[in-house]
Amino acid sequence: MIDKLKPGMSKKQVSFVLGQPVVQNPFNQDRWDYIYTIFVQPNFNSEKRLSVFFVDEHLSHFTGDFVPTDQAEQESELSTTPNTEKEETADSG
Repeated sequence: MIDKLKPGMSKKQVSFVLGQPVVQNPFNQDRWDYIYTIFVQPNFNSEKRLSVFFVDEHLSHFTGDFVPTDQAEQESELSTTPNTEKEETADSG
């Protein structure tokens, strides 16, 4: 779902991708908030948030607990790639 969001999308397009926001702030029409919750009995609860921001009625950016797939893959590769650089030691002789 996050991968379908692109800067410059209209509010109508974002609404088509994400649905209507859970929280609509009447004082700030340029921010939409979504809250996703999962309850699996007896002990698993998960809550994730997403805030979407608009400038001039078009998607500017989003923040929250979700990361686009390509960015998540890059971060995963960076965290699993071993450091292959060898330390250079200077002779103090």
